[in-house]
This record gives sequence, C-alpha cells and structure tokens, in this order.
Amino acid sequence: MIAIGSDHGGYDLRVAVMKHLDELGLEYKDMGCPDKSSCDYPVYGKAVAKAVQSGECDRGIVICTTGIGISITANKFKGIRCALCADSLSARLTRLHNDANVLAMGAGIVGPNLAMEIVDTFLNTPFSGEERHARRVRQIED
Repeated sequence: MIAIGSDHGGYDLRVAVMKHLDELGLEYKDMGCPDKSSCDYPVYGKAVAKAVQSGECDRGIVICTTGIGISITANKFKGIRCALCADSLSARLTRLHNDANVLAMGAGIVGPNLAMEIVDTFLNTPFSGEERHARRVRQIED
C-alpha cells in the first residue's frame, strides 16, 4: 500500500497521481489535504511518513509546490528515506542505491506526464541490495 499526501500546492498533482494508481490497480491511502484551501505541508508530510514508518504503508508519495518542504518534513522521521525527484533517472537511482521509501515531487516543477513517469519508475525499481549500497543505507539509519 502506498501512502500519498500533499498540501494545497500539490493537490491537483496528487489527485492525478491517485487516478494513475487507480488505473494501475495499486492500493493507496490518501492522507490529504482535502481541497485547494491553503494549508500547511508539514501536516501531510508527517502523516505519510508515519504511515510508512509504522509499516501501515510500504511506500509513500508526498507533493507540495516545490517538493522541498514536504520532503524535509518526511525525512525527520526515523526510517524514512524521502527523495525529491524531478526526473525518472533520479527516481530509479534513489531506489537502486538508497532504497528510498518515500518519493517527493514538486507540482510547480514537474508536469503531470513527467510525474507519472517518475512515480512508475519509483514504484517499479527495486533496491539493488548491493553490499556497498546496503552498507550506506545502514549508515544512514544508524
């Protein structure tokens, strides 16, 4: 299951990503926000991070206007490795090398077509498990 959340700046892209996940038949938990009314991104970054941290969800997706604030928020939680991606190569490499478990995107940075490519890449790329990468992930977690 995928936890997904955004603030008002990421609302439209979050709705588009959820539609895409529906089309793929993937389960997700919508952590909000409820509409485009101004709200605070930390609320939704925390909700997604907690869902992934607790094991309720396997991965997360967070979206705000730039992706920066909401990714900083998610990364405050132990066990969360949130990567801000604006291209599919970064999404692929952060899964292969960092075993990132939360994807952050900026709705004002990436358009919907690119965002869906980033989401697909992030969700379909496994962690390589190579010793050097596993060692580095352990160092991050320690």
